[in-house]
Amino acid sequence: MKHARWVIGLIALGVMGCFRARPAPQRPTSITLATSTSTPDSGLLDVLIPLFQKETGIEVKVVAVGSGQALELGRRGDADVLLVHSPAAEEAFVRDGFSLERVPVMVNDFVLVGPADDPGQIRGRSSITDAFLEIARHRVPFVSRADDSGTHQKEQAVWNACQVQPPVGDWYLRAGTGMAQALRLGNEKRAYILTDRATYLALRDKLDLIVVSEGDPLLKNPYHVLIVSPGKHPKVNLKGARQFVEFLTSPSTRKMIARFGIDKYGEPMFFPHDPAPSITK
Repeated sequence: MKHARWVIGLIALGVMGCFRARPAPQRPTSITLATSTSTPDSGLLDVLIPLFQKETGIEVKVVAVGSGQALELGRRGDADVLLVHSPAAEEAFVRDGFSLERVPVMVNDFVLVGPADDPGQIRGRSSITDAFLEIARHRVPFVSRADDSGTHQKEQAVWNACQVQPPVGDWYLRAGTGMAQALRLGNEKRAYILTDRATYLALRDKLDLIVVSEGDPLLKNPYHVLIVSPGKHPKVNLKGARQFVEFLTSPSTRKMIARFGIDKYGEPMFFPHDPAPSITK
């Protein structure tokens, strides 16, 4: 009997040892990326995100909203990393201690688009303030994002430079939507609208809107990536966020960004920041 109990005890210990030897299952690593609507609408994230996930095994949950809303998600701790284009709001985000670093990734520009018959007589004006003043003078339809996005903030900066702030009247249409939806509304209303070039190029074949003003230095549109501070929100996936920043600023990714759009649209949608910045470890 004693021998039998001894054997049973050894078997039980062996079984328990097998259970202890098995590593505990790990949850899939993921990060939440809050970004402006222009990065998915242009198709850029459709290229970059699968490659990042393949290289790192890190799942990326994308929340595409206006840059202002993306920054607010960061303030609430509902995102790990942000890819946005609203410089003044980004700087405030950093000053308030919500980001460990703000790293330049790429740049493109805004363009003013409108109906082909150009009722506001805008086409050919390189000064965006002159173009906006003509729109206000003729009171022709103009669509505003009106959503605190980077595009909306740029539009407000232009109106402010024109000393026409805020615009009022039936001609000034507030969309309150993302860039793609706002462009479709502009197309429907035969209105002028300020848009990032990438989203316009992605939708150009489905619109009757043409570029009527471009090239003003005021229309430069830089994009930055920001890691949400774990000091403010301890649940931030800092390691995953850093890997994403390193991926975005790597030489291979910069080459992809530089080529993106050329085959389909005959011109790049974005230009990578040059030189690539160093990443704080």
